[in-house]
Amino acid sequence: MSYLVLARKWRPQTFSDLIGQEHVSQTLKNAIDTGRVAHAFLFTGARGVGKTSSARILAKTLNCEQGPTTEPCNSCPACKEITEGNSVDVFEIDGASNNGVDEIRELRDNVKYLPSHSRYKIFIIDEVHMLSNSAFNALLKTLEEPPPHIKFIFATTEPHKVPITILSRCQRFDFKRIPLTMIVARLRYIIDQEQVSMSDAALTMVARKGDGSMRDSLSTLDQVLAFCGEKVDDAAVVAILGVVARQLLLEVVRLVIARDTSGLMALVAQVDASGCNMRNFCNELIVQMRALLLLNSAPKSADLLDLSELELQESLQLAQNCDLVTLQRFISILLKAEGEMAHSSFGRLLQEMALIRMATISPVVTVDELLGKLNALTAGGSNAPLAADPSPVSYRPAAQRAQAGSQNSVPRTAAPVTPRETAPAANHDTADSKRSWQGFVAFAKARRPMLGTKLEKASPLQTVDNALKIGYHKGTLELTMMQEEESRKLLLELAAEYFGTAMTVTIVTLNGSEESLPQSIAEKKSAESARSEQELRIAVENHPAVKATMSIFGGEIVSMKKA
Repeated sequence: MSYLVLARKWRPQTFSDLIGQEHVSQTLKNAIDTGRVAHAFLFTGARGVGKTSSARILAKTLNCEQGPTTEPCNSCPACKEITEGNSVDVFEIDGASNNGVDEIRELRDNVKYLPSHSRYKIFIIDEVHMLSNSAFNALLKTLEEPPPHIKFIFATTEPHKVPITILSRCQRFDFKRIPLTMIVARLRYIIDQEQVSMSDAALTMVARKGDGSMRDSLSTLDQVLAFCGEKVDDAAVVAILGVVARQLLLEVVRLVIARDTSGLMALVAQVDASGCNMRNFCNELIVQMRALLLLNSAPKSADLLDLSELELQESLQLAQNCDLVTLQRFISILLKAEGEMAHSSFGRLLQEMALIRMATISPVVTVDELLGKLNALTAGGSNAPLAADPSPVSYRPAAQRAQAGSQNSVPRTAAPVTPRETAPAANHDTADSKRSWQGFVAFAKARRPMLGTKLEKASPLQTVDNALKIGYHKGTLELTMMQEEESRKLLLELAAEYFGTAMTVTIVTLNGSEESLPQSIAEKKSAESARSEQELRIAVENHPAVKATMSIFGGEIVSMKKA
């Protein structure tokens, strides 16, 4: 007799055998008990979670000679025929290979005939989303108003591809991924019945390989048993499945917390020698770090993790030795390394760099701690206010400052900027003058902004006795533009309007050697700005809080800005 794989041998035959889908089985049993069984069902969910098995169980409960009943007897001819797949009244149709409109028309013609010897004629269409649009349209009317002896059961892994017109005519049941603990318990029951010796750790590796699918887990178990026989060794399971043992991942976390880079490199060499893909190892490590993150932030979130009881206890202990911020930084480093591995042939190098970075990462000082230190220093020192608010102040790290060198660093102290000594020229206006040069420039700038900007850069040589004499340095753009006839004419008009009398205007070319000439307004503004900035820097550098902050961080003042 040919060998029957475990996935078929241990396929659920009753609702009580269905693992992890209690919400579906209980609803269907209640519907049968109350006689409220719909004419069409849609079972959706991931692969291997029990959709087709549930469809067969439902067919048996409806056609069982003892029923309709919530638990089929599995001994009457109707139940046996459905279990063996040769019932003439239960049709299992593959939607992928029978997706045309002709097959659905044939089905529709078959619907009007009564069942041969069963209570209902049941159509189970697997992967129903593969039907064509024409096939769906041909099924609509029959699906909405079928004969009383007809039941439809659809199964699909992609319900979003099923037209809404079909969905609205069915009762939909969403099948969940089966929790790891439930899969492990079911596998334990099966291997006990098969008289196989296997540890819980090995069963957990098999179940995790199934990724929430009971069928995939059983197929993986079949592969392991074919390799190991009736006595399964943990190392053999690791070798055949190509997975990373959970204990190895936990040991990596312990070494990272202990900052043992030598031990980490030895473990990476061990993983590489075992033939495990380094990117897969990184993915497994990310999953383990996620578990620690969840356990650290929410200790009661164990049901969100696919961990066995032993793994959960060990992970809880490790989570208590790490703070939340550090775990987040670990995950960020691993995610970056995993992304780089997709485009690099140096997977081992990237993994080693990531683990070294994690083991040598500097502890994070929280903002609250820093503010507490600064407040303590400020309270213990002088409370004298700054001459001007220096915030925000930007800093460079000490290492960067040292690397930049003394030539590129900003000096801590500097001599005050001394403006050019000015001496009043003959007939220069004074503060007591009724009409001043500063007033005229402001007046001109309000009327003619471009002209006023040029006047700000002029040296006022004479502004009395109905004469206006100004100077520009040789070669400047302002000198060229002010010598134009249009500019001179506009200047005469503005001067006459401001001073209240006709004015003569003279524009002089300065050769740069006139040290005693009065400063232009632009030069005065520049000198005042430099002096204010120098005073601000001195005040900031001498403030106790700033000195303490620079001492703590090893920083340097780069720029300042008034509030």
